[in-house]
Amino acid sequence: MKIVIIGSGGRLGSALTREYCDKFDVVGFNHAQLDLANFDQVREKVTALDFDVLINCAAFTNVDLCETERDQAFRINAEAPRVLGEICRDKKAKLIHFSTDYVFDGEKREPYTEDDVAKPISFYGQSKREGEKLVLQTQDRHLVVRVSWVFGPDRPSFIDGVIKRARESEHVEAIADKFSTPTYTRDLAQMLLKVVAAVADSGSGGAGRGSSAAGVNDPGYSGILHFANAGECSWQEYAQFSLDCCRSLGIPLKAKTVGALKLSDMKNWIARRPVFSVLSSTKYIAMTGTSPRTWRGAVADYVREFVPR
Repeated sequence: MKIVIIGSGGRLGSALTREYCDKFDVVGFNHAQLDLANFDQVREKVTALDFDVLINCAAFTNVDLCETERDQAFRINAEAPRVLGEICRDKKAKLIHFSTDYVFDGEKREPYTEDDVAKPISFYGQSKREGEKLVLQTQDRHLVVRVSWVFGPDRPSFIDGVIKRARESEHVEAIADKFSTPTYTRDLAQMLLKVVAAVADSGSGGAGRGSSAAGVNDPGYSGILHFANAGECSWQEYAQFSLDCCRSLGIPLKAKTVGALKLSDMKNWIARRPVFSVLSSTKYIAMTGTSPRTWRGAVADYVREFVPR
């Protein structure tokens, strides 16, 4: 299996590159090596490669900056995935493209399924939703994976910032009225192995094997798929559990509890955020017969293994 990972310097791309490098023939591009906003460069570099699967982890993810740099956000989050989808279609390879829980408006109060109507309330969400549609229009056997609150050891995320503040100060706060689910990059990597295995079983022809376009992606795993660790929480609950894990392991902290903030307190934010954007993994469970582990179990493992003592 030959796999290309775009965004290999990011939190998720780094995790996938590390987890897959000893299992597959992996080529990774970080932002310095491949600028998704430069379509000519994308076509030149990616078309020159033979591969079975292309995984796009790259995006313009600064939610507030997307509001003021809309052309760039749309180019990277919507048009670039279309270009990648077309390249993969022409090579009879599979594109796995990552999207976000921010395609939803947050008005629902139970986990969002793949069948729920996407109604983004920020330009970031709009650009990501357009990217989803363009990817699937180029080839309906491509796969869009929506994820939420991704954390892992390769680049700092919310959890790392909370622990850092708790080491330095007795006062730590987090938003208590916004809900989603933390998702561990290592669990995402294991989930995607099932997709890659399905492509391999179908006799994918991207690396010169010459299979038919339909054969590349026959065994399911196409369209839109949600994946997140099980359960739901607020940022405050997420932060508090992270500190509790640290204390149970003897990691010294100045702060013991996390105070509550409200979304309305965030006066410097430009873009609107969905209040509730928990993703349902019911489709994934039905397809695989396995359930994602809880976010608490994933966070506890992360703190145990990667937070310095």
